[in-house]
Amino acid sequence: MAQPERPPPPLPPGQQLAAAHKWPLVGERAPASACGPQSVVAAGLVARPQTWSLAELRAMPQTACVVDVHCVTRWSKLGMRFSGVLLAELVRRAEVLPAARYVSFEADSPRGHSTSLVLQDALSLGALVALEAEGRPLPLEHGGPVRMVVPGRYFYKSLKWLQRLNFLSTDCLGYWEREAGYHNTADPWREQRYQAAALTRQQMAEALSQGVLGRRDLRGLDASGQQLPGLMAAGARLRNANFARAVLRGACFDGANLTNASFELADLRGASFRRADLEGTNLAGADLRGCDFSAASLTAATFCREAADGGLAQLARVDGSTRFDAAVWEQLLPAQAECLQRLLASASGPPGHEGSP
Repeated sequence: MAQPERPPPPLPPGQQLAAAHKWPLVGERAPASACGPQSVVAAGLVARPQTWSLAELRAMPQTACVVDVHCVTRWSKLGMRFSGVLLAELVRRAEVLPAARYVSFEADSPRGHSTSLVLQDALSLGALVALEAEGRPLPLEHGGPVRMVVPGRYFYKSLKWLQRLNFLSTDCLGYWEREAGYHNTADPWREQRYQAAALTRQQMAEALSQGVLGRRDLRGLDASGQQLPGLMAAGARLRNANFARAVLRGACFDGANLTNASFELADLRGASFRRADLEGTNLAGADLRGCDFSAASLTAATFCREAADGGLAQLARVDGSTRFDAAVWEQLLPAQAECLQRLLASASGPPGHEGSP
């Protein structure tokens, strides 16, 4: 008797599956040093400060674990296999003092990335100082030769190019939490992507009334349903902004950071998104006729929603003047790539887009 098919494992809210053979590349692409960190330091509130070479880390007891990776930019990759040394083992060897309540992970990266966790949370989650992924040494672009892997947290807590473990009595916000407003706990099941909005409602209203946003930090801006034709937002930092149902004909978002922003059902005819960061951005149901997405980053962007029957619903609107680079097909998640291909194939007018497969 045939066994019934098992339902797919659940995903945290707002997440979509990456293609089975892909590990999307986000964030910095290379470490500060040519080959990445060659040792990991344990410092701060420790009785025995340590510096472990990669060879010494490999000689320690290795732990393998299967982790569901959930990126804050809304893609997930289930069942990834990592191996390395448990953080708990390094805590034991460095004799971390009882006063240490937090651990800060510090990277060998051009921007000096770091992130932190409550130490007890990191230990209970099984945080791993990883040396391999899928049975092979970690690729450099994905944080090799050594990175953190923290199960149960958005992947920005799994720091690339780990070079230092700093044990602290008080917390120290990391790069993404400090500069981008990412949530400091980062539980994907509670959808803890961002801290509270950077501006008050009055400040947001004043910024929008000017029609020119400049290069300000406008994280969490709520412009839903507003009439904003010709808005000038080039270079603005608009992570998690809400432009749902807004009228934005001819707006300029060139070079803007729109990570996780929503343009659901917005009128974007003729808007420009050249070189913009649109990772995880919701464009479902938006009117994108005449939009220019040249050189934009569209990793895990959404152009439609999945209907209750498993089909596609609330499709964005495109035509022959909507411009995409060919790289868009490598950036989109499978369901969204299929949706955009259908939209472009059925678009009326001359074939003005560059990204058609």
